[in-house]
Amino acid sequence: MFVDKARIYITSGKGGNGAVSFRREPFVPEGGPDGGDGGKGGDIIFQADRNLRTLMDFKYKKKYKAENGQNGMKKQMFGKKGQDLVIKVPPGTMITDEETGLLMKDLIEDGDSFVAVKGGKGGKGNVHFKNSVRQAPNFGEAGGEAEERAVVLELKLIADVGLVGFPNVGKSTLLSVCSSAKPKIANYHFTTIAPNLGVVSVHDTSFVMADIAGIIEGASQGAGMGFQFLKHIERTKVIIHIVDVSGSEGRDPKEDFDKINAELAAYSDRLAKKPQIVAANKIDIIDTDSPQYIEFKEYVEAKGYRVFPMSAPIDMGVKEVVNEAARMLAEVSENKEDEPVEMFDFDRGDEDPDYRKVFCAYDEEDDVFELKGSQLKKIFSSTNFNDMGSLRYLYKYIEKSGAIKTLISMGMEEGDTVRIEDFEFEYIDEF
Repeated sequence: MFVDKARIYITSGKGGNGAVSFRREPFVPEGGPDGGDGGKGGDIIFQADRNLRTLMDFKYKKKYKAENGQNGMKKQMFGKKGQDLVIKVPPGTMITDEETGLLMKDLIEDGDSFVAVKGGKGGKGNVHFKNSVRQAPNFGEAGGEAEERAVVLELKLIADVGLVGFPNVGKSTLLSVCSSAKPKIANYHFTTIAPNLGVVSVHDTSFVMADIAGIIEGASQGAGMGFQFLKHIERTKVIIHIVDVSGSEGRDPKEDFDKINAELAAYSDRLAKKPQIVAANKIDIIDTDSPQYIEFKEYVEAKGYRVFPMSAPIDMGVKEVVNEAARMLAEVSENKEDEPVEMFDFDRGDEDPDYRKVFCAYDEEDDVFELKGSQLKKIFSSTNFNDMGSLRYLYKYIEKSGAIKTLISMGMEEGDTVRIEDFEFEYIDEF
């Protein structure tokens, strides 16, 4: 089964907590703190692998999680770093953040990779909190929280030349004749239900050709194979438009030509502007002197396209079509055609100016004052409520942030309730 789109949920590893430990050695009184730092959580990394052709694996497994960092240990020993999780995808896979809809990375070349979610930082051990006043800190720092994100994987095949046309016009046959690809070929519609790739050699060069599954009228709105496979043409540089010029299916070749181009234009203006070769296939059923072929040739060339008579099964005219494709590829500008795309901002969390701020609010329904903030949450998670030094460290952070003054200006009085996370406290004017 060819799967070219999947939604998965990824979670990085949580950072290990800093250790709370004190030296316990013979003949060393009051040894002091020696708690080590926690290990960093594992990252989740996407990597393109040329050995993969489809997103099939992600149809059955939807959740991926990296390893958590190990907690710090005594004797100032660091916790082990969580192992990164590498998720391999086929080249040509686009990873999009589901929440924002922004592209995170387009993995085009084999080996391309990027970090989709970073593991939480390891927390500091209590040895870091010792000072001239606090000689025996009985608290450490909690490890950084894991990042979690829903992402959409979408595969767009990477090919130089794309074959388009109605079903059963000879696309798969042409691919099988000019490359070593072995697509399924039969005399019925939609024989090809998944794109096929083949490498075509021309003189001292080669290019990748893609046989795109049959497109019909209304495909850009989802009819037939719909736009499921139209997207695979987007990366191609040259299009070979194959038309059954014999009319063996009972259709008018000129109408077939116009309908397919109309679907390409309806899906994307960029597709309609790509260089296009028109291969008049099944010319062996009629001949090049027939009024039917001449009329078709004149009609298409009047629109600015070159027409090549061809009969793929008997290898007639195939060489001319392939040579023209190679020539047009050489003329294609090296500059990327892609329009500027707004990319996902990976640094927004690391450089968040509000990270250290404490936000104050009043919940009228519960009649409590609330304190929130990323750094506050981390310090609060590290607080040892059985240790006065740890509580004082938390209070000093809140006080220095200006949150106490803000709450008082909002009407907080002694005896009122203050909520941090899921815990509630009674405010006392003097600590």
